[in-house]
Amino acid sequence: AGMNGTAIENFVCVIFNVSFMNCTWNVGKTATEDTQYFLYWRPPKKEYVTECQNYIKDDCGRHTGCQFQNVTIEYKPTYFLVNGSKSGQNIHISDYIIVEKLTPPLNVTVNCTEASHRCSILWQPPRTSHVKKRSCFKYEIVVEIK
Repeated sequence: AGMNGTAIENFVCVIFNVSFMNCTWNVGKTATEDTQYFLYWRPPKKEYVTECQNYIKDDCGRHTGCQFQNVTIEYKPTYFLVNGSKSGQNIHISDYIIVEKLTPPLNVTVNCTEASHRCSILWQPPRTSHVKKRSCFKYEIVVEIK
């Protein structure tokens, strides 16, 4: 719904530090300076929607992003809605991307023995907002000899 060309584009949400989510978007190609966008999201397993409380704005004062705290994304679908104030019609998002920037692995330990010329490296998976299985992670180790 909404006037052609006013829907947002390139909607992306990035989760970082486990529970913070930063969503950004571009205004529609034909959106005028007085078009305003409002972001709502419904977390998984919740009946209510939450409006953004901390908008990111462009030079015209239009909302072009939002920062959320205490976010939990699980395996269930998460729904987003962007409502536009231009002509009072809803502007729906046709697709979106959620990316999580992981923290480094936790409790990394290195034990080397001179006799066997071997080292063992142990770690725990990084904290994440939604991945619970250890087998979901793949790691790469780069060894530099000094």
